Amino acid sequence: MPTNIRVRFAPSPTGWLHVGSLRAVLFDYLIAKTLGGKLILRIEDTDRKREVDGAVEGLINILNWAGIHFDEGPHVGGDFGPYVQTQRLDIYKEYAQALLKKGGAYPCFCTEERLKSMREIQQAKKMPPRYDRACRDLSESQVAKKIANGEPFVIRQKMPLDDEIIVHDELRGDIKFEIKNLEDQVLIKTDGMPTYHFASVVDDHLMKISHVLRGDEWLPSFPKNILLYQAFDWEAPKFIHLTLTLNKEGGKLSKRQGDVAVEDFRSKGYLPEAMLNFCVLQGWHPSASDKAPADKQDEILSLDQMIEYFDYKDMGTSPAIFDVEKLDYFNGYYIRQMSLEKLTKLCLPFLGENLKLTKNPGKQSVDYIQKVIGLEQERLKKLSEVGELTAFMFAEDLQYESKLLIWKKLTAEQIKINLQAVFELLEKISEEKWTADSLEEAIIGFIKSRELKVGDYLWPMRAALTGRQFSPGPFEVAEVLGSAECLKRINQAIKKL
Repeated sequence: MPTNIRVRFAPSPTGWLHVGSLRAVLFDYLIAKTLGGKLILRIEDTDRKREVDGAVEGLINILNWAGIHFDEGPHVGGDFGPYVQTQRLDIYKEYAQALLKKGGAYPCFCTEERLKSMREIQQAKKMPPRYDRACRDLSESQVAKKIANGEPFVIRQKMPLDDEIIVHDELRGDIKFEIKNLEDQVLIKTDGMPTYHFASVVDDHLMKISHVLRGDEWLPSFPKNILLYQAFDWEAPKFIHLTLTLNKEGGKLSKRQGDVAVEDFRSKGYLPEAMLNFCVLQGWHPSASDKAPADKQDEILSLDQMIEYFDYKDMGTSPAIFDVEKLDYFNGYYIRQMSLEKLTKLCLPFLGENLKLTKNPGKQSVDYIQKVIGLEQERLKKLSEVGELTAFMFAEDLQYESKLLIWKKLTAEQIKINLQAVFELLEKISEEKWTADSLEEAIIGFIKSRELKVGDYLWPMRAALTGRQFSPGPFEVAEVLGSAECLKRINQAIKKL
C-alpha cells in the first residue's frame, strides 16, 4: 500500500461538531484508511472572533466517542506541526513575502470605504462586485511611500488577466472557469492574519496533504486555490467536493429545525455505530462498490466493513438528505444487537427520575434494572426513550383512568370479573415458578379450556400491570415485576372498576 497518502480534517474551533462535519471527517477517515495513509487533524483558528473556549478538546472528545482517531494533530503530535494555524503565522508571512518577491502578489492599500463605494457602483451598473485592481500596478516607490506613511494594506494575489483554467475534481472530472471572472483574492489581511484560502493552501502543501475533501460550496473558489498552487509552482492535492447535507425540504440543516450537533444526538442516546452507519450512506452506498458482496443491500455496516468496501471514487454528487427516521432505524438496530449488560450501563444515566419513583430497594438493583431494560430493548430507538418507556416498572402507584382497563364492548363489571379470575390464577403460582412461560401457560390454558376470548383477559391484565395503552406483553412484564407487585396492581385495578 502507498505510504504517501495524507488526508486532513481541518475544522474551526467554533463550538459543537455539526453532523455534516462528522460525515466529512468519516469520509476523510475512510479515504485515509482504504488507501493505507494517515488522517491529520488541523485546527483552523485564524478567525478569533468565532473561537469558543474548549472547542478543540470537545471536538477531540466527540470524535473519540464516534470512533474516529487521528494519526497526527495538536493532541498527538507529528512531524508536520504545529497543527494549529495561529501557531503558524510566521510561516504564512514568510510565504506571502516569497510570493511578493516573485511578482505573484501585491500590497493593496484600498480602504473599506473605497471598496464599499466601488461595490455599490458595480451593483448599480449590474456588474458583478469584484475588486478593480486599483493597487495592482503601483510602482515600487509608490508602495514604499504608502508603507512609510503607515497606510494599512492587505496582500492580494496577482491573478492572470485572461484565458481559462481547467480544474479537476475527483468526482466531477474537469471543470472549466474563465479567469477574467476571478478577482485578485486577499491572502493576508490588514491585521497580518492569513485568509482561509491562503493558509489552507500553504498548510496543505507543507503538510504534504494528498487528498482534500471539502463541501461543494467551495467549488466557485476552486480555481483560486489551483492558481495559488501554480503561483508557488506547487503540485496540488487531489480535490473531492462533497455534496451538502440537506433537510427533507431541500434546505440546509438548521439548529432552528432540529438537532444538528453530534453532541446533541449523543445526549439523546444515539450510538456512535448508528451515527457512522447513517453518515456513510449520505453520499456513498456499498452497492456502488465492486468490493462489497452482491447481497450487501441491507445498509448495515460496521466501521471495519466501511473500510473494507469503501472507495471514494464511488461517491455520488447528488445532495444527501438528512432523514432522522432512518437514523432512528439504525440506532434501534444497534440497540437490539447490544448485550443487555452493556445496554443497561448506557441506559442508567436516563433512569434517574424513574429510580426516584420507588422506595423499594429491589427495584433499584442492577439485576431488576437490567430485566426492565430487557423488556424494552426491542422497542427502543434511542436511549433517552428508556425513562418514559419504563417509568411504570418503577412506580409505586400507577396513575391511569379506569377506562383504560375496558376491552372493546365489555362492561366494567365484566372486566372486573375477568381481572378477579386472573388474580386468583396468579395467586396460586409460586415464586419459584413465576416465569413468563408458566404465567402464560396458566392463563391461556384457563381461557382455552373455557373457550373464552383471549383479549377479554389479557388486555385488562396488561393495562392493570402497566397503566399504558402500549407496552410489552403482560407475561413478560409480570415476570419482571414479581408476584407480590403484580397481585397488588391487579387488586388496585379491580378497585378502580
